[in-house]
Amino acid sequence: MMRVVIAGAGSVGRSIARELLSHDHEVMLVDRNPLAMRVAQVPEADWLLADACELSSLQDADVETADVVVGATGDDKVNLVFSLLCKTEFGVPRTVARVNNPKNEWMFDGSWGVDVAVSTPRIMTAMVEEAVAVGDLVPIFTFRQSGSDILEITLPRDSPLIGTRVGQIDWLADTALSTIVRDGRPIVPSDDDTLEGHDELLIVTGAGVDRAKLQRLLTGQA
Repeated sequence: MMRVVIAGAGSVGRSIARELLSHDHEVMLVDRNPLAMRVAQVPEADWLLADACELSSLQDADVETADVVVGATGDDKVNLVFSLLCKTEFGVPRTVARVNNPKNEWMFDGSWGVDVAVSTPRIMTAMVEEAVAVGDLVPIFTFRQSGSDILEITLPRDSPLIGTRVGQIDWLADTALSTIVRDGRPIVPSDDDTLEGHDELLIVTGAGVDRAKLQRLLTGQA
């Protein structure tokens, strides 16, 4: 489990919070607008009415204890300042920031304290979880028309598949391994490629695939 502080309690922030909470993470939502305090919509989260661009607010949010922070407001300036303060003043290990205006994307980099800049809530959630969630299946993208999914998992070093050739794995029906990312390098898998610990796998699954069974196949655990 990790602790995540999200700046912005609008629809994007609440969506990210709900998904993270469903994966048993601890979440705090911070927003300066009283109208955004829709606590009943995400009652499992902690809520703070405060300006996420002020140091005192970030202290009240205990940002220094966060594993990841997410700038999810509709204002690019707020997301940038929030990320910068969290990274430089509080040493937060991972910052994820929402880009609202594509013209501003060039600013969302390490100079502003942003580790990952994204514009889609589901991808934001995946990037947050990728920080520490080795061994968890993370949904990256859903194809609306077919209902198929792209899932990501970082193989733990104790996975039963370590040292196994891709062609030897008894994959579930309607499941395809599309990419192996190893040491930052994408590999198009062949039957002769052998899986290694901390390989990042991108897997395409059909709409009816049992994720719990896939999780057990990949990690040996539910």
